[in-house]
Amino acid sequence: MPKTSARLLALLSLLQTRRDWPGGLLAERLDISLRTVRRDVDRLRELGYPISAVKGPDGGYRLRPGTELPPLLFDDEQAVAVTVALQIAATTVGSGLAEPAQRALGTIRQVMPARLRHRVNAVSVTAVDRPATRPAPPVDGDVLLALSTAVQAREVLRFDYGTEDLSRPPRRVEPHHVVTWSGRWYLIAFDLDQREWRTYRVDRIVLRTPNGPRFTPRELPGGDVATYVTSVFRGSTDGSGNWPCQGTVILGAPAATIARYTREGLVEEHGDGRCRLTVGSWSWPSLAAAIARYDADIEVVGPPELTAAFAHLARRFARISD
Repeated sequence: MPKTSARLLALLSLLQTRRDWPGGLLAERLDISLRTVRRDVDRLRELGYPISAVKGPDGGYRLRPGTELPPLLFDDEQAVAVTVALQIAATTVGSGLAEPAQRALGTIRQVMPARLRHRVNAVSVTAVDRPATRPAPPVDGDVLLALSTAVQAREVLRFDYGTEDLSRPPRRVEPHHVVTWSGRWYLIAFDLDQREWRTYRVDRIVLRTPNGPRFTPRELPGGDVATYVTSVFRGSTDGSGNWPCQGTVILGAPAATIARYTREGLVEEHGDGRCRLTVGSWSWPSLAAAIARYDADIEVVGPPELTAAFAHLARRFARISD
């Protein structure tokens, strides 16, 4: 028979996986007697877990939502997973949760047995974000929670945004996702008044209460949130994830050399030590400048807008060198 602490963990895990558990099935799963099941349930109740009895041939049990947080019981794998998740939250800039996550991490480490503390102390997570021109403003954890709750409940949100005139009616949106991108938090929502998908910075949202009615979720442009968000921040207007400006060139360098420095785009062998590069950007001049950084001879395949962008940059650079 497993030790009492391990058995309590196993019992609690089972109770969390389904609504009702017959006593006999619990006894069978844990390889213990019904009497031991009843005794272990009483121990969990003493710890604060709201477990109610369910009528049946041999009785049963149900773990109800509680009004207070009882002591948390984790097995080793759960404890390591929680520790890693808290480390990530503690190193995430701009969420407003870094300091509470750090305190929670310290609390969990204090109550861990020595053998497990050594394991989690060996796990060190460092979050490295892309450098930004300005640090991201902090986000109120309560606002994040309220937005996420509305997303899950599928309730229309009303809020003021940024420095808008407070006398104007609040925005009305169907919230679909809360996401983070480059250190900032955003709400992806469908604006009911503008009849279009919009992306709002969470730090600029001032919520109004109460929320509106429930809604049926719409399908995001592009099919999924990752494609949609990527397309928004890369400048695509159709939600497809494609760049608004895309061109093809022949570069006077081997494909293996160019591929080492190409994070996005298609690199193909072209023969004679040259390669074919198809890549996109948010404007034609920025695309021409991005291609020029490879420091290789360039032959434009198309479209004409890319050729014109190279000519435009050449005139600009010529003025600088005069």
